[in-house]
Amino acid sequence: MLASHRLLRSIALAASLVLASGPAVRAQDGDRAARAPAAVAIAAELSSGGAGITKLTLTLSKAIDARAFVMERPDRAVIDLAEVNFQLGAETGRKREGVVSSFRYGLFAPGRSRIVVDLAQPATVGTIETTTRPRDGAVLLTVEFKRSDREGFRRAAVASDPAPQLRKAVAPSEATDARPLIMVDAGHGGTDPGAIAATGVFEKDIVFGFAQALVTRLEAGGCYRVRMTRDRDVFVPLAERVRIAREAKADLFVSIHADSIQSAPQVRGATIYTGSEKATDAESARLAERENRADAAAGTESNEGPGHVADILQELTLRETRTFSSGFAKGLMAQLGPVMEMSPKPHREAGFMVLRSPDVPSVLVELGYLSSKHDLDLLQSESWRAEVTGSMAKAIDAFFGNRTSLTRPNPPRRSAAIAPVSP
Repeated sequence: MLASHRLLRSIALAASLVLASGPAVRAQDGDRAARAPAAVAIAAELSSGGAGITKLTLTLSKAIDARAFVMERPDRAVIDLAEVNFQLGAETGRKREGVVSSFRYGLFAPGRSRIVVDLAQPATVGTIETTTRPRDGAVLLTVEFKRSDREGFRRAAVASDPAPQLRKAVAPSEATDARPLIMVDAGHGGTDPGAIAATGVFEKDIVFGFAQALVTRLEAGGCYRVRMTRDRDVFVPLAERVRIAREAKADLFVSIHADSIQSAPQVRGATIYTGSEKATDAESARLAERENRADAAAGTESNEGPGHVADILQELTLRETRTFSSGFAKGLMAQLGPVMEMSPKPHREAGFMVLRSPDVPSVLVELGYLSSKHDLDLLQSESWRAEVTGSMAKAIDAFFGNRTSLTRPNPPRRSAAIAPVSP
């Protein structure tokens, strides 16, 4: 009886935290505030049975709808849920059990959560059951995975029909506000944690905190309009990030990341990347390939974003945009060098999907290495963050200073030699 009371108190406390400390409601979120609180998950357990069956059981505060499907390359199962507030331990999902090698979870889209299950061998989804535990009223959601041969798994993957990708609405720019628009992109998010430090810290959380600090710094000066591709811990597909920036007619796209090389903890320092079909070096190519797998990590098919160059006008636009991108990267490197450790090759090029916009100058900044204790300490330091975001703001001022007058309340937008091509 005491254990039951403790469980109910845990559920009640978690639910109250959702109401008391959830993100502020924004206009673009519509009626989020009018909806009932999300279900709270306080436990997630794997168990193995006979005949190659493995079960994942969630302990929830209330019943929710769930659907599951499997995907190949890599082999994984995806469980789509109504929005869930996951109050789970740091080690949850990291141990292998039966056909499951690991799983991760998080917010996938407004009102939707997702669990991505990495499969140790081919398996299909069996029954999905919801029961109520009599002793305390907790709801148990159990998803069954059955060991399968490769052909059976392939047929199940082909038959799956994942939900379409999120189309995030972007509010139209105010016609009277001609200040440059800066799009700040915090890497990873939701079901995609990114790199994980030895301490258990996720890249998605480190870069989101830094991105928020950069937005605050830029907004304080009043010279720019500033938006984020994600304003909370939610997954946003790579091509969607590019689309958001293009549809908003952003003047600059800055993507924030933090790398990790567990086999070389001595490696540290920041690197600034710009887009190119040909990588500067093999290390940059490997990093871009790893980052471009983010969609797969979150359980969705990769969308290559802007396609190949369609005509000579768009090719010239892309060429000009990459010139702007390289110019900003060099200016950013000059500003960051005095305040933070830079890698031996601080400016590199690679084929990152988020840098493929043909008409928005774009850079990706790897702030440091989560595998380096020194870098990790700095990445979590507020004073370091304030100094670095200040230098980034100076680089942005210099970039637009050559094209606009930042002393006027509404400076004109920069004019390119070639007008951007509509998507």
